[in-house]
Amino acid sequence: MSLRAIRGAIQIDVDSQQEMRSAVIELMTTLMSKNDLTAEDLVSVIFTCTPDLVSDFPAASAREMGLGAVPLLCAVEMNVPGSLPRTIRTLVHCQSQLAREQISHVYLRGAVALRRDIAQ
Repeated sequence: MSLRAIRGAIQIDVDSQQEMRSAVIELMTTLMSKNDLTAEDLVSVIFTCTPDLVSDFPAASAREMGLGAVPLLCAVEMNVPGSLPRTIRTLVHCQSQLAREQISHVYLRGAVALRRDIAQ
């Protein structure tokens, strides 16, 4: 087992608590599934949101899906002109048997535009 970092992002259509919760659960479920992870494998998770997302904390959704024992942190993404709006990003630190080049970084919905080179 090695310590790995996995990136992910998802764009939502509107800033609402319900939309954010479903998007975070979709993002984390997909990321964990594609990388064969369980909650026990997670070391920590950092979430960022673009400044236009204020309806909820992404960590609240992660706790709701069973990640309450994992250290979670939320922050605001830099407000760079022209950046993709309504975007939730994550950086997941985990223990994994996958080699670095086998890791699947997950970019969903409009966030695919962020990293077309590695988006699933």
